[in-house]
Amino acid sequence: MTLILAVTCAVAVGNIYFPQAIIPLIAAGLHTSPDSASLAVTATQVGYTAGMFLLVPLGDRLPHRSFLVILLALTGLGLLAASCAPTLPLLVAASALIGLATVAAQVVGPLAAGLVAADHRGAVIGTLLSGSIGGMLLARAFSGVLGEWLGWRAPYLVAAVVVLLLAVILARTVPVTTPPSRQPYPALLADSLRLLRTEPDLRRSCFYQATVFAGFSAVWTCLALHLTSPVYGMGAQAVGLLALVGGATMVCTPLAGRLVDRHGPDPVNLVCMLAVLVSAAVLAAGVWGNVPGLTALVVGTLLLDIAMQSGMVANQARVYALRPDSRSRLNTAYMTCAYLGGSAGSWLGVHAYGQGGWWGVCALVVLLTTLGLARHLAALYGRRPDSAKNPSQARVQNRPMSPR
Repeated sequence: MTLILAVTCAVAVGNIYFPQAIIPLIAAGLHTSPDSASLAVTATQVGYTAGMFLLVPLGDRLPHRSFLVILLALTGLGLLAASCAPTLPLLVAASALIGLATVAAQVVGPLAAGLVAADHRGAVIGTLLSGSIGGMLLARAFSGVLGEWLGWRAPYLVAAVVVLLLAVILARTVPVTTPPSRQPYPALLADSLRLLRTEPDLRRSCFYQATVFAGFSAVWTCLALHLTSPVYGMGAQAVGLLALVGGATMVCTPLAGRLVDRHGPDPVNLVCMLAVLVSAAVLAAGVWGNVPGLTALVVGTLLLDIAMQSGMVANQARVYALRPDSRSRLNTAYMTCAYLGGSAGSWLGVHAYGQGGWWGVCALVVLLTTLGLARHLAALYGRRPDSAKNPSQARVQNRPMSPR
């Protein structure tokens, strides 16, 4: 079941990223400019953000199996419509539907967290995140090769077949669970904001991920500018090759999950934030250029990827342990804050690069991570753990739900 759910995460996340590699092919096929063709990618990302806020909370209201099947069916229909789109506006509309519906990975996380005991939750979350990373990395390569061979419509068509086949598999394999909430839809949406106000551990998990993900986004947004600058003089494809180094993260996140199960999320968060600071120091050597600078960029981005994704495992384990009846709403609040942090980091990174070059970007990563680290140290030494305050409540919160 963990393998099937990890594949589901990979396919769902891959649907967001694979169109990025075929923008030139779309532009040529629909006789438009690459800038215009990139609207299909933008529409997918905007739809995904809307889906996280509008649809993911329904995971607490609807049975997980039927909800996942519906989401995958809608995604498959959107992919089929995109593969047949005769004009760019229709492709953009289909892309928005794909992004809106392909939030299955954000529904799978709360489902898996409820099906396992607390002492195995971190390992499962790490495995699911490993699937998401694999989907993100492999989707671009898959669509680029297939698009060059058979045209830009082929990746959409193949993805549609895979998604619809996966919907059939999930309909047969995912256990039926009882929805933990009977609240109406508007109340579910409002609850994500209310939980941010009432759950301090949710707020600090959101803050940790927002600051680290902001630094991560700043680095990857400005990396293309740095590699194509006179310091290196490389092409944009070098960034794609460098991104493949992050594939090692697929192996590390399950290990991080097991460490969370053994030692708790707080020590793992601490190590991950310190690792981000070390990665910033290594990345700073990228100003040297030539082989030493490129080696520093490879090692630094790999360490940054591992630290960011492992920290996400710890944060999600902490969040899912708060309220078993609200895991989808908790995940909505958490992921929305993380993506807002990433968007802000990209914007700040471009400005930091314009003012201080690559040094400015690395200094920004240090500043953002230091904010998260200071908040974490205050939490570690400023209050007792929740389990010490109310052990019986902690045991109830960590109890897995039983499928029917």
